[in-house]
Amino acid sequence: MADPQSNAAVPAYPSPEHSLPAPPELPPDAPRAGVLHVRHRHTERYTVVGNHLAQHPRLSATAIGIGVHIQSLPDGASVTIKALTQRFSEGEVTIARALLELEAAGYLVRRRVPLGGGRIATRTFFLDHPGAVVRASVRGSGSEAIAAPVSSPAAGDELGVRPAPGPVAVQGLAESSRSDSPPASVWTRRAAPGPVTVPDGPAADLLARLRLADTRLLLSERDVQRLVPAVEAWLARAATPDQITRTLTAGLPSGADPIRHPASFLEYRLTTLLPPPLPTGPLRPTTATPPPQPVPLITCDGCERAIRAHDPHALCRECRERHGRHKAEPAHSAA
Repeated sequence: MADPQSNAAVPAYPSPEHSLPAPPELPPDAPRAGVLHVRHRHTERYTVVGNHLAQHPRLSATAIGIGVHIQSLPDGASVTIKALTQRFSEGEVTIARALLELEAAGYLVRRRVPLGGGRIATRTFFLDHPGAVVRASVRGSGSEAIAAPVSSPAAGDELGVRPAPGPVAVQGLAESSRSDSPPASVWTRRAAPGPVTVPDGPAADLLARLRLADTRLLLSERDVQRLVPAVEAWLARAATPDQITRTLTAGLPSGADPIRHPASFLEYRLTTLLPPPLPTGPLRPTTATPPPQPVPLITCDGCERAIRAHDPHALCRECRERHGRHKAEPAHSAA
């Protein structure tokens, strides 16, 4: 484990202007060939590296060097290919190949962690000793997080580590933060993964049948177990299975585009498109305006023609025009 103070600042390296020290004297019991170590006991700015990494039989020199460098960095430091390329003279292809070697050997682990709302983040873990139970801690904070169970990738797990969801309150944490008492820690061991029991019911049947509507919506048993509560929330709000299936399968990408994470895709739709619950009270009556009454039919007094008018003594248009001309003729004759 690295010294907490060794990661607080960039270590001071000797500048090229300084003169090199004189070579040490050859001890009398030195071997005839090979390297001779001049040992120094470090009290600060040091990192303990296991020989399983420094003398790994299958890792390249670049992978071992980058592994030692990552192990000496503090928590939260960027270890992306671009960040390592800016630090070392090797190119992106060489550094990417070295990171793949460390990942295959179990030292580097990448996990996709859901953030909610359809967002996913990739977290990177570096294991000081793959296959051993390690303690996931935040250096310099005086507190410990829950231990992350670790195993070799050959043990059958996806990537060999399952991160804890966050810091866990530990009994006696306030006392452990004092300088006169060692920090408290929680150690856990991973239990053997048991069989996943998929719940029965219409929600599980709906999720299992989604691959019949689109082959890209194939879900595992764990995904079905995780999404069943969301589907049951839809069913509790009087949504039919056909309505839920149409909502989940509507507007999918074209058949040539894959759906890389169908479970996260469906979880996002089930969360954001959840319908509101049906109202429990009766429907409120609407005050509809009465339809307009039709104009009644009457008989014109002049021609006995049927017309529509509210005045029972009204005349049709022709009779009104004729009656108007008759009134105008006596006036002209008088003039």
